Amino acid sequence: MEADKKMPYRIIVGSDSHSTEDGGYDFVSALVVHRVGEGGIYFYTRDIVKRKFSLKERMYQEAILSLQMAEHVADLFRENGISKYNVEVHVDIGQNGETREVITEIVGMVRGSGYECKIKPDSFAASKVADRHA
Repeated sequence: MEADKKMPYRIIVGSDSHSTEDGGYDFVSALVVHRVGEGGIYFYTRDIVKRKFSLKERMYQEAILSLQMAEHVADLFRENGISKYNVEVHVDIGQNGETREVITEIVGMVRGSGYECKIKPDSFAASKVADRHA
């Protein structure tokens, strides 16, 4: 971003999770820096939690992890004088499947925290990038 300040960027975070063999869950959160029209780069972090979650709890936990990362990135941008970028949050929920029951709640939580929110099929940071490593 420092090398080409005129390039349009999208800063996106998203999280996904999968069950582990011991009954816990592997949560992965991704930070995507998208150079619009020129590709991008991503970074990710992993958090293995050794407890059971209901589907609704998992979806909330994924959204909370994404919001925590978004807050951290937004704070870093403010500290470095890069306030022109808004962080976008992608959640791994959609109109199809069981997750449709929590769309209103989770999207409301993300938007209420001050971030734009995308769901499937537009939530690639969660459903593609983070999913690749969960």
